[in-house]
Amino acid sequence: MILEQIDENLLKIANESDVVLKDIYEKIDDVCFYNSNRILSAFIENNVSYSDFADMNGYGSYDSGRDKLEAIFATILGCEDALVRPQIMSGTNALYLTLSALLQHGDTMISLSGAPYDSLQEMIGISGESSQSLKAHGVSYEQIDLVDNDFDDDKIVERLKKNDVKLVEIQRSKGYSSRLSLTLSKLERIITKIREVNKDVIIMVDNCYGELVEKKEPGHIGADIVVGSLMKNLGGGIAPTGGYIAGRKDLIFMCAERLTAPGIGKDLGANFNMNNTFFKGVFMAPNAVKNALKSAVFSAYMLEKLGFNNVSPRYNEERTDIIQTLELGTEENLVKFTQAIQNSSPIDSFVATMPAPMPGYPHDEVMAAGTFTSGSTIELSADAPVVAPYTLYIQGGLTLEYSKLSILFALTNVLKK
Repeated sequence: MILEQIDENLLKIANESDVVLKDIYEKIDDVCFYNSNRILSAFIENNVSYSDFADMNGYGSYDSGRDKLEAIFATILGCEDALVRPQIMSGTNALYLTLSALLQHGDTMISLSGAPYDSLQEMIGISGESSQSLKAHGVSYEQIDLVDNDFDDDKIVERLKKNDVKLVEIQRSKGYSSRLSLTLSKLERIITKIREVNKDVIIMVDNCYGELVEKKEPGHIGADIVVGSLMKNLGGGIAPTGGYIAGRKDLIFMCAERLTAPGIGKDLGANFNMNNTFFKGVFMAPNAVKNALKSAVFSAYMLEKLGFNNVSPRYNEERTDIIQTLELGTEENLVKFTQAIQNSSPIDSFVATMPAPMPGYPHDEVMAAGTFTSGSTIELSADAPVVAPYTLYIQGGLTLEYSKLSILFALTNVLKK
């Protein structure tokens, strides 16, 4: 039994945490209740029927369930329209699909949140030599770095006064960087300032890991297009694949034509019998996000009590995504900690994780993902690029109870090592 193998001192600290973290948990519960109301209301307003779960194969024409699902996602994300498809395989795929649909030869895009996540760098053309990168297709890329974990308002405003930029991209989550993730209040401030000087630039937000963490989404505060993965928050731990793009109707039309073909757009695309799991996933998403957030808070609290100093966010800091980071200092510590998490997972607990190349990433990666859906990060998992300062990125947790057991078991193993 796992519980019997957990260090008694850790169990004592965990029991104390229920009292210390009570108010934080209650705030998370409040957000979950608010977002559950929004999602249940969207289901009722769109008259979701059991018949909407029907398997559509072949061309996938006339899928009313698919149409209702996309209407629900648009409502949840504060947008006019959405594209929610199993053919979108990941968050990176959704981002590339969006950027390649909206940017043409000669256009300029700017990242307003500094360097993008590792898997996007070859896609953009910052690294690698892919013939299909944005750079290879004549798109110019610029970036404006954050200053003290916030937007450089003055530099952004001055650059956008020139009116020669087609699209600006904001990565809400920290990705593989040491910065803090960006709250919606910060996004709202910079979006308002952008619109004061440039009415036409497309404002795009990479929403991965941030959905349903706050009571609003980027679409509610003026973002033109919002992108994410169903193997993260909005899949609720149930969707086995898929991604979404939500935003202005004209922009979604362009993305749909890039996904299928000009003249076809959203009208085709078999659902592969995924409608039921997609509907159920987004319905359960507020609860899944709630548990992932509580798991992150609990992890941070335990790590801090054990003397780990480089923990971000701290257990009592504001959160805008489900990611918890821990700086471990050496490759050996990073690998051992990742292995401890893998060994405390429900699936493949016997596997010893090791650094290895990962498609689309510039560095070797080490990953603990004993998950029911391969690569799912709404389930308790951890990953890291094997580079200094050897920071581990922990996320997910479908229930707080399972997360507590896994985290305590992993920490017991770490302390032994």
